This record gives sequence, C-alpha cells and structure tokens, in this order.
Amino acid sequence: MDLNTITEVIRRPSERPGPDWREGDAWLAGGTWLYSVAQPDLRRLVDLTALGWEPLVPTDAGLEIGATCTVRDLYAFPWPRHWTAGPLFRVGCEAFLSSFKVWNAATVGGNICLSLPAGPMITLTVALEARYELWAPDGSVRFVDAVDFVTGDHRNVLAPGEVLRRVTLPEQALRGRVAHRRFTLTRLGRSTVFLVGVRRPGAEGLALTVTAGTVRPVRFAFDSLPDARTLRQSIDALPAAVWFADPNGTPDHRRHLTRYFAERIRRELDTGDLP
Repeated sequence: MDLNTITEVIRRPSERPGPDWREGDAWLAGGTWLYSVAQPDLRRLVDLTALGWEPLVPTDAGLEIGATCTVRDLYAFPWPRHWTAGPLFRVGCEAFLSSFKVWNAATVGGNICLSLPAGPMITLTVALEARYELWAPDGSVRFVDAVDFVTGDHRNVLAPGEVLRRVTLPEQALRGRVAHRRFTLTRLGRSTVFLVGVRRPGAEGLALTVTAGTVRPVRFAFDSLPDARTLRQSIDALPAAVWFADPNGTPDHRRHLTRYFAERIRRELDTGDLP
C-alpha cells in the first residue's frame, strides 16, 4: 500500500537513532505491516536497516538477536547442538501468517513491537525468558523482561521515540527441554492459541507460556511439575479480560484449548511421551 502522507524517509540515521524524534515518525525495518494498512498519522520514516545491526550473535551467556534480524535469518540459524530449545526458532518462524517473501523482509523486532496477540516472536522470546534492550531518544537504555513488554492487543511499554535494539536469550533457557502446541482454524492460518512449555536443565519446575489466545503473553512458573488439577486451576484463575476474542476464536474456545494443550505439554515434559 502506498503511504501518501510520508514527506521524508531518513535512510541513514545516526548510530543512536532517536534524538530528533518527533510526532508523526515511525521506525522502518521490514515494513511488512507498515505498508499493509493506511498510516494517516505518519509523516516521516526512519530506516533502521541502514544501521547494520548484527542479526544473530551467540555468546557464552546465550544468544543476542538484533531487532532488525529477519525471520529468514532466524529460521536458517544453525544453533549449537546443546541448545535443545533451538528447534523452537523454526517453530516460531513457521507460525507466521505469511509467505516466504515476507520472511525475507519481516524482522524479529518488528513482530515484537507490533504486539499482536498472535505474534510468534513474542511467543518464542517470552518462552525462552528473553530480555529486551530499549533505546530512548535521550540516549538512555533500559531492559525489560519479554513477558512484561506487551500489555495488550497492539499495546506495549515503548515510550514515544523508544526503539527495541536487541533481544537476549539466556543460555540456561536455550538448554531447556521444550514442548509446544499450536491451534489454527486453517492449516496456514493465524494462531488461535500458541503454548510453549520449558523445563530448564536440572530443574524440577515447569514454565508454561500462553499466547495468541490471550491479549498479552501469560507465563506460569511452577517450582515443581504441577499435577493436572493445579495446572487447570492456574489457567482458570486468569481474569476474563485476559482472553482474546476475534474471528479465530471466542474467549471460551481459547480457554478450552489452552486447558487441553497445557495438559498435553505437562505430560510430554513429565514422561517424554507424545500424547
């Protein structure tokens, strides 16, 4: 879609973009959503791809993902064998409601900052206990846990002019045992629910991330593996307003699916048997 209100595109912003941020600006990375709908309030685009941020940097502490890393690059990343959660990268990429053409442009950071309930990069990073590095226009930096970043449907904690610079996944989470379940109304449709369970190496507990069926990510952390009743009660305790409603599912339908798939994940990570 043409954005006919844009009067300027900043192709080469400073290495620390943001000091000259003003109302009507938008960060441009892949632009796959930005150009898909009318943007009548925008006047200027600031191109982040020109900054050359490294897409994927393995470290002793885990993995750093640059906000402009494309979905294609993440999908093709050859994770180390001891990162047992590595296959979740491809699971998340395959959960995009998009073609390979979109994969070539869409970015990890863009999907996170769009903050839709079905954003698969949100699911991935929350499940793997990521931290987000945010740059403010005044040059300050703050860090936010992934689970706290999205606050609602298309809403997050970003202040005006603030930009997501980097996502960091910790080594311990990457070495965890994972199980996931996802439901869509059609084979390649948008997620109605998307759940990921993780058990860290040597730990007795379970971390269960629930997304797509809720307006914001929900993460349950149990010190030990819960029984079926405890898990169901935790899900049922979520406020009604947390459950999402759209053409892909009603809140009651999504709650039912979440109960069902959460139990399958619990069993799989308890015994290793696939239900």
